Amino acid sequence: MLEDKPRVVITDADDLDYTIALELLAAAGIEAAYLDTRDRQVILDAGRHCDGIIVGYAALDADMIDRMPKLRAIATMSAGFDMVDVAAAAARDIPVCTVPSVATKDVATHAFAGLLSLIRELPRSHAATLRGDWTGEGLPVPPRVSELTLGIVGFGRIAQYLAEIARPVFGSVIACDPFVAPENWPDWVRRGDLPDVLAAANVLSLHTPLTDQTRHILDAEALALLPAGAYVANVARGALIDEDALLDALATGRVAGAMLDVLEQEPAPADHPLVSHPRVIVTPHAAYRSNVSLREYVALPARNIIACLQGREPETPLRQALAAAK
Repeated sequence: MLEDKPRVVITDADDLDYTIALELLAAAGIEAAYLDTRDRQVILDAGRHCDGIIVGYAALDADMIDRMPKLRAIATMSAGFDMVDVAAAAARDIPVCTVPSVATKDVATHAFAGLLSLIRELPRSHAATLRGDWTGEGLPVPPRVSELTLGIVGFGRIAQYLAEIARPVFGSVIACDPFVAPENWPDWVRRGDLPDVLAAANVLSLHTPLTDQTRHILDAEALALLPAGAYVANVARGALIDEDALLDALATGRVAGAMLDVLEQEPAPADHPLVSHPRVIVTPHAAYRSNVSLREYVALPARNIIACLQGREPETPLRQALAAAK
């Protein structure tokens, strides 16, 4: 008698093409289904008989993992893994896999493009031409980018790529990240602590994970350290910024403009003051998007699940899972 095929469910995928994963899993002889839900009970009902699960934003807590007796592999469709109880997975030796670097270049480029757009007043310049103003005399005179210092908070893959593409354009780059070893730090990027970066940064870009320690890392006190007329970009997590403090800094001129791909509440309310602010560019959590990344956000989790179920090493296992369980 033939053994049953392994089973995998995909919980939710938002704007990603989940059919890519279904095709890869089917080609590997795995029965797969798309649930299109974040509902805990629906996921539990489907997951009881599954060998693997791919999650988007849906939560997979310890109790859910415990109630999925056949589960042998978990994959997220993101670099983040806060939706999965990795300690519970590690306790059962279930590998957790993420998508750590698929959109590195896309996110860094988004931050770079947004900052240049702010500095060069592109949105307001466009609005002026629509009003018939072809002189630009009513617009602020932009600073020369080559005379500005780019400050970066967090210096992982995305931040390091941003520094690379910004290097020929900005006058200097300074960054802080206590978790990056000195041997992995470029000699042309000045290293400092957070106050050093804030005090030097005419242009500031946030690239740190959201933790209890980094929540509202850019609050009123931190914003006050920036040079007057600074620009701020956030393509990481919305809660890194105290939004009320940012609004105050925009009102006083401490911050000349902000580019935000993330907000504390998404989707934001229609009357959100930052969304409608004339000196703020808000994009819909889309920094990761490109023709390459959109496919890989789905294909890589499927390949990871296939590797795990076939007894092979997955491409991007989350090694922190074992440490989290200790």
